[in-house]
Amino acid sequence: MALALVNSFAPPIRLDHTGRTEEPIIDARNVAVNFKVEHGTVEAVKDISFQLYRGETIAIVGESGSGKSVTARTVMGLLSKRAVVSPQSTVAYDGANILKFSERERRKLRGDRISMIFQEPMSSLNPIYTIGSQIIEAIRVHRRMSRKQAEARALELLRHVQIPDPEARLRQYPHQLSGGQRQRVMIAMALSNNPDVLIADEPTTALDVTVQAQILNLIRNLQKELRMAVILITHDLTVVRQFSDYVYVMQHGEMCEHNTTEKLFANPQHTYTKHLLASEPRGQANPLPEGSDVILDAKGVRVSFMLRHGTFFKPELRELVAVDSLDLTLRRHETLGLVGESGSGKTTFGQALLRLNDTDSGEIYFDRQPIHGRSRVEMRPLRSRMQVVFQDPFSSLNPRMTIGQIIEEGLVVNKLGATKAERLDRVREALIAAGMPGNILSRFPHEFSGGQRQRIAIARAIALEPEFILLDEPTSALDLSVQAQIIELLRKLQDERGLSYLFISHDLKVVRALCHRVIVMQHGKIIEEGPVDEVLSHPKTAYTERLVKAAFEVA
Repeated sequence: MALALVNSFAPPIRLDHTGRTEEPIIDARNVAVNFKVEHGTVEAVKDISFQLYRGETIAIVGESGSGKSVTARTVMGLLSKRAVVSPQSTVAYDGANILKFSERERRKLRGDRISMIFQEPMSSLNPIYTIGSQIIEAIRVHRRMSRKQAEARALELLRHVQIPDPEARLRQYPHQLSGGQRQRVMIAMALSNNPDVLIADEPTTALDVTVQAQILNLIRNLQKELRMAVILITHDLTVVRQFSDYVYVMQHGEMCEHNTTEKLFANPQHTYTKHLLASEPRGQANPLPEGSDVILDAKGVRVSFMLRHGTFFKPELRELVAVDSLDLTLRRHETLGLVGESGSGKTTFGQALLRLNDTDSGEIYFDRQPIHGRSRVEMRPLRSRMQVVFQDPFSSLNPRMTIGQIIEEGLVVNKLGATKAERLDRVREALIAAGMPGNILSRFPHEFSGGQRQRIAIARAIALEPEFILLDEPTSALDLSVQAQIIELLRKLQDERGLSYLFISHDLKVVRALCHRVIVMQHGKIIEEGPVDEVLSHPKTAYTERLVKAAFEVA
């Protein structure tokens, strides 16, 4: 054992095992997973080992592509047909090697004794079934109870995960819920049968900081109540520090280092762990040039939607005011942060400012030109000057088009570039400016990691040489080191091109590093605004104080 410690920061057995009297509920040894691809095999996970005890949380951290999710899917038995698990691999659950179980035995275990929360709730929920029917199915597959009992349990679970108006949500479909609400539904489904082991794969990525704190506290309370063990896969080191007992660090499919949370954060040994801990968003926005004029000005912007309530035969329509008569001013070279919880109206407000959705009333001026009365056709000449980068680059990039076609499309539509050769030159320049090589024009979006896809989305926006970019949660799904690179990239592009950003985010650490000013929204209203340091250091409202506490302390 002593020899293993000399040679490695990641021996097969945990460093704190000597103080343990009970056996681990999950003991994974020598797990190796390869994927057969067109030109050979990819070693996704290389001979890793880890242990999990009842009632505790272990965190598996690492960048995109490090093998974290493949490890989790191996435990769940959810690998694709192309995956080959090494015959030497063992995953013991309560002493039995579940890798040797039949598919029927794995199915009985999955969702009942071992449950999983996936990162992307929209692709995990079935779009043609209501929320209620999906939770009820998850319960009745493993529990003998009537539909009425299962519905009562589903309602209890939705209340448990703090979903507003849970009775109405049971009858709604996934597309009618916000990203944060969909993630809470996934968590409710995973907890429906009180599992022994909960695998949480980036469970709070799509959530705002206060909901994140609530969800993590909920999981922690259930842990104490049921002695549930949790495997937490995340790139948020604040969450790891606050909620995990033991940390495993992965890179390129290998285990670099593991230790108790306290010791790993206090004294990281491996170079990669040190790099990861140093990648949290830092720095601040460069000062605004003096006399910067206003590029975007909004007064009294109001947006409302009619929501259907009641039953199918007795529908009742109610008005939801998403944006309640708001004002906003954005200067050239400025980054203005727009923060608030899921459903506070941030994205609706941002899209209304770009005339991507209709407003009930209010005035919007872009570069002193009134745009509030313009139709979609009349807005077209301004589209190259105002661009959007969305939260999920995979769903915003057409999977059937090459990178060259995706970026060139905007130039063609806006009649920029006299010839195809000139347009392709602009495409390459935009890719290089976004930190990507210029020789990837013939490749497709699925061939790139999440961080690379986000750079391509930024390249598509800057290829049109805009003056203003709406950034809607552009870093939320990215690893810390990639997040740091994107922040640096956005700063660099702003300095070089004089860009103005409206930055919508729930990550206050990123907002502090990137923004000059910040607006805090709640229930469609602005409740606080000012310079970013002032608002985050000395919040004037209890709501902002709660946001700040949840972002920087998560307790």
